[in-house]
Amino acid sequence: MKSSTVKVNWVWSILAVLFAIIFIGILIGAYSGNLPPILTQNDKPAHLILYAIATFLGHRAFNRRRMRLLSFSLPLFPTLFAIFTIVEEGLQSLSPNRSLDAIDLVMSLIGVAIGYWLAERKK
Repeated sequence: MKSSTVKVNWVWSILAVLFAIIFIGILIGAYSGNLPPILTQNDKPAHLILYAIATFLGHRAFNRRRMRLLSFSLPLFPTLFAIFTIVEEGLQSLSPNRSLDAIDLVMSLIGVAIGYWLAERKK
Protein backbone atom coordinates (compact mmCIF):
# COMPACT_ATOMS: atom_id res chain seq x y z
CA MET A 1 0.00 0.00 0.00
CA LYS A 2 2.82 2.41 0.81
CA SER A 3 4.43 2.06 -2.64
CA SER A 4 1.20 3.19 -4.36
CA THR A 5 1.10 6.25 -2.07
CA VAL A 6 4.67 7.09 -3.05
CA LYS A 7 3.76 6.77 -6.75
CA VAL A 8 0.85 9.15 -6.31
CA ASN A 9 3.12 11.67 -4.56
CA TRP A 10 5.61 11.44 -7.46
CA VAL A 11 2.82 12.17 -9.92
CA TRP A 12 1.68 15.21 -7.91
CA SER A 13 5.29 16.35 -7.56
CA ILE A 14 5.96 16.10 -11.29
CA LEU A 15 2.72 17.96 -12.08
CA ALA A 16 3.58 20.62 -9.50
CA VAL A 17 7.06 21.15 -10.97
CA LEU A 18 5.66 21.38 -14.51
CA PHE A 19 3.07 23.92 -13.40
CA ALA A 20 5.71 25.85 -11.43
CA ILE A 21 7.66 26.24 -14.67
CA ILE A 22 4.55 27.63 -16.38
CA PHE A 23 3.80 29.87 -13.39
CA ILE A 24 7.36 31.26 -13.30
CA GLY A 25 7.18 31.84 -17.05
CA ILE A 26 4.01 33.85 -16.56
CA LEU A 27 5.65 35.89 -13.77
CA ILE A 28 8.66 36.61 -15.99
CA GLY A 29 6.33 37.61 -18.81
CA ALA A 30 4.39 39.90 -16.49
CA TYR A 31 7.48 41.63 -15.09
CA SER A 32 8.93 42.09 -18.58
CA GLY A 33 5.65 43.36 -20.03
CA ASN A 34 5.34 40.39 -22.40
CA LEU A 35 2.17 38.62 -21.30
CA PRO A 36 -0.13 37.22 -23.98
CA PRO A 37 -3.40 39.15 -24.41
CA ILE A 38 -5.46 36.21 -23.13
CA LEU A 39 -3.92 36.75 -19.69
CA THR A 40 -3.94 40.56 -19.68
CA GLN A 41 -7.55 40.80 -20.85
CA ASN A 42 -8.68 38.26 -18.25
CA ASP A 43 -6.46 39.40 -15.41
CA LYS A 44 -8.75 38.77 -12.43
CA PRO A 45 -9.96 35.27 -13.43
CA ALA A 46 -6.37 34.39 -14.42
CA HIS A 47 -5.18 35.22 -10.89
CA LEU A 48 -7.87 33.03 -9.35
CA ILE A 49 -7.30 30.08 -11.68
CA LEU A 50 -3.48 30.14 -11.69
CA TYR A 51 -3.21 30.42 -7.91
CA ALA A 52 -5.86 27.74 -7.33
CA ILE A 53 -4.04 25.27 -9.60
CA ALA A 54 -0.67 26.08 -8.03
CA THR A 55 -2.03 25.62 -4.51
CA PHE A 56 -3.86 22.42 -5.35
CA LEU A 57 -0.78 20.84 -6.94
CA GLY A 58 1.62 22.16 -4.30
CA HIS A 59 -0.51 20.96 -1.39
CA ARG A 60 -0.88 17.52 -2.97
CA ALA A 61 2.85 17.33 -3.83
CA PHE A 62 3.65 18.17 -0.20
CA ASN A 63 1.29 15.34 0.80
CA ARG A 64 -1.03 17.84 2.56
CA ARG A 65 1.73 18.48 5.11
CA ARG A 66 0.94 20.83 8.00
CA MET A 67 3.11 22.98 10.25
CA ARG A 68 2.66 24.13 13.82
CA LEU A 69 2.69 27.87 14.45
CA LEU A 70 2.08 28.73 18.09
CA SER A 71 -1.10 26.77 18.84
CA PHE A 72 -2.23 26.58 15.20
CA SER A 73 -1.80 23.76 12.71
CA LEU A 74 -1.53 25.35 9.27
CA PRO A 75 -1.24 23.71 5.85
CA LEU A 76 2.41 24.11 4.84
CA PHE A 77 2.26 24.84 1.10
CA PRO A 78 -0.89 27.01 1.08
CA THR A 79 0.43 29.11 3.97
CA LEU A 80 3.85 29.66 2.38
CA PHE A 81 2.29 30.30 -1.03
CA ALA A 82 -0.13 32.87 0.47
CA ILE A 83 2.85 34.67 2.05
CA PHE A 84 4.68 34.57 -1.30
CA THR A 85 1.55 35.96 -2.98
CA ILE A 86 1.32 38.91 -0.60
CA VAL A 87 5.04 39.72 -0.95
CA GLU A 88 5.00 39.34 -4.74
CA GLU A 89 1.96 41.60 -5.11
CA GLY A 90 3.70 44.23 -2.96
CA LEU A 91 6.86 44.03 -5.08
CA GLN A 92 4.82 44.85 -8.17
CA SER A 93 4.80 48.49 -7.11
CA LEU A 94 8.56 48.55 -7.82
CA SER A 95 8.17 47.30 -11.40
CA PRO A 96 7.62 49.63 -14.37
CA ASN A 97 5.45 46.96 -16.05
CA ARG A 98 3.29 46.02 -13.08
CA SER A 99 1.19 47.77 -10.48
CA LEU A 100 0.02 46.98 -6.98
CA ASP A 101 -3.64 45.97 -7.23
CA ALA A 102 -5.67 44.99 -4.17
CA ILE A 103 -8.26 43.16 -6.29
CA ASP A 104 -5.51 41.05 -7.89
CA LEU A 105 -4.29 40.17 -4.41
CA VAL A 106 -7.79 39.24 -3.25
CA MET A 107 -8.37 37.10 -6.36
CA SER A 108 -5.00 35.37 -5.87
CA LEU A 109 -5.75 34.63 -2.20
CA ILE A 110 -9.23 33.35 -3.07
CA GLY A 111 -7.47 31.09 -5.60
CA VAL A 112 -5.15 29.83 -2.84
CA ALA A 113 -8.18 29.09 -0.64
CA ILE A 114 -10.03 27.27 -3.45
CA GLY A 115 -6.94 25.24 -4.37
CA TYR A 116 -6.45 24.26 -0.72
CA TRP A 117 -10.12 23.33 -0.36
CA LEU A 118 -10.05 21.19 -3.49
CA ALA A 119 -6.82 19.45 -2.45
CA GLU A 120 -8.29 18.62 0.95
CA ARG A 121 -11.55 17.34 -0.55
CA LYS A 122 -9.92 15.04 -3.09
CA LYS A 123 -8.71 12.02 -1.13
